[in-house]
Amino acid sequence: MIRFLVTLALALAGGALFTLIHSPLPWLLGPMVFSLLGARLLKTIKPLWPSYLRDTAMIIIGYSIGLSFTMETLKEMGRQLPTMILMTVLLLLFSALIGYGVAKVSGLPLPTVLMGSVPGGLSQMILLAEETEGIDLTVMTFLQVSRVIMIIFCVPLLVFSPLFGGNHQDIGVSSGAFGRWEDLFPGILLFAVVCVAFAMLAKKIRFPSAYLLGPMIATAILHVAGVPGPALPASLLDVSQLLIGTYVGLLLRPESLTNKFRVISLSFLSGAVLILGSLGLSALLTQLHGISSATAFLSMAPGGMDQMGIIAKEIDADIAVVSCYQLFRTWFIYFAVPPILRLAFKRIAPRAKAADEAAGGR
Repeated sequence: MIRFLVTLALALAGGALFTLIHSPLPWLLGPMVFSLLGARLLKTIKPLWPSYLRDTAMIIIGYSIGLSFTMETLKEMGRQLPTMILMTVLLLLFSALIGYGVAKVSGLPLPTVLMGSVPGGLSQMILLAEETEGIDLTVMTFLQVSRVIMIIFCVPLLVFSPLFGGNHQDIGVSSGAFGRWEDLFPGILLFAVVCVAFAMLAKKIRFPSAYLLGPMIATAILHVAGVPGPALPASLLDVSQLLIGTYVGLLLRPESLTNKFRVISLSFLSGAVLILGSLGLSALLTQLHGISSATAFLSMAPGGMDQMGIIAKEIDADIAVVSCYQLFRTWFIYFAVPPILRLAFKRIAPRAKAADEAAGGR
């Protein structure tokens, strides 16, 4: 309990400070930074953040994203399905090229770096890495988590910058963006029961991002069927951001790495290149479908659907479009990428072994 309370105090202090300095997404970025620093600096008390708190936040965000789906947006997503496939494949190919370059420069094993470079699907990549021989799980996890952290920091700064015409001091003032506490009941009770039930069901059948996608799908079905759901208050969404930001901040453990400076430098450099690549793809997406540049960028940003959904709601981007592109990539990574990687590793491993034997012969 003491460890949890100390971590909560760090998260609240981080959120308060980032709010004071007018940072974008202060209750996501502040707790993430302070929990990351606290885990490194506190010697006597190790920060603790139960995963069920993150899961609770996922359910809240899943519900909020699900409310954005209408029959019109679903029809539009059907029309954009070929573009989703194209953009996902291009982003994954670009990520693979970055991984190949990082492996060449760093000397790290190519399979490890390729897994660490897949834009999304951290839990799936960890499971795959545990089943694959020769994968450095520590390096792979660090590459994945450092990319997520960089995305969480850089994407809001870019979206709220003059590049996209954003101004984070005006966020959340649009009409209908947020609800009020007194308007939640009794309408929220049905959605609360259904969202929790679908989250547990999705978890049981091993659905990807179960605590996010289960509630999101359930809410979208009810909303499209004509059952109105109340919008969530801004303060409740701030709490969900704190729960997720603190959890992400504690994931990163740079002290367990060998060649720390090289790995950290290359992982953040590769993250920056990936963001630039997603910017280019978002420009193409804007030209193809005429959606706003902010919506296109959030759709292509190689982060998690929960973080991109939070940002999209904050700036009044088209959350349904962003969610569908992110969701499609999540499913593609979950179902298609593991067998592709296994096939690739079967070809890479014999070549690497032959190269090692040749080097030893010399």
